[in-house]
Amino acid sequence: MRALSGARRTSRAEPGTLVLMRLLLVEDEEALASSLAGGLRGEGFDVDVTHSGLDGLWRAREFAYSAIVLDILLPEMNGYKVCRTLRDEGVATPILMLTAKTGQHDEIEALETGADDFLSKPFSFGVLVARLRALLRRATVMHPTIIEFGDLVLDPARRECARSGTRIELTPREFALLEQLLRAEGQTLTRQVLLDAVWGPDYLGSSNVCDVYIRYLRRKVDEPFATPMIQTVRGVGYRLVRDA
Repeated sequence: MRALSGARRTSRAEPGTLVLMRLLLVEDEEALASSLAGGLRGEGFDVDVTHSGLDGLWRAREFAYSAIVLDILLPEMNGYKVCRTLRDEGVATPILMLTAKTGQHDEIEALETGADDFLSKPFSFGVLVARLRALLRRATVMHPTIIEFGDLVLDPARRECARSGTRIELTPREFALLEQLLRAEGQTLTRQVLLDAVWGPDYLGSSNVCDVYIRYLRRKVDEPFATPMIQTVRGVGYRLVRDA
């Protein structure tokens, strides 16, 4: 039996909702990056641009994106390492990797490091847009449901969160943690269960990281609103309730 009823799932957003797909473009050729970003914005995407691998990795960890366009040859950290690091950390954001013109090996390595698709340079802008939209459609099919719990709404496909109609910006780690709590539908999850699900079973860091991220979530999901939802079950873990 479920400990708490009230979690509801629906297959699409409410009618009239405007969904803006947010992209991260990691490309060190500044002229190309500027051109691509301008074109993508013209196609209705919201685009963040960075020119180095380390900054791209940081942004992908800290902000929720619908997809990432990732070049291979980047300063500070190449695209392969960025992609593999994100996948090892459990960040599942779809990644379209830009490979060399004749790089069959590049294409193979891109897929093996966790990229969802690749596009060889030089490429048509129209093909890039088509590939991105196909990638986003596949992501939506894989995770088709919106999760609702009271006035809290989470869209795993679009990596979006809102409460009482107010959009909440979550980092990928915060998003993953909140998603685990929502899918539990009011049941208490232990810290170890959350650590295994969000940080991975091979995580060797401090178990306090779970408590730290719960505090981050409370600042965003609870404190700005009248009714707190994240409850500590002392000595056990955490759960979501309608009135904590």
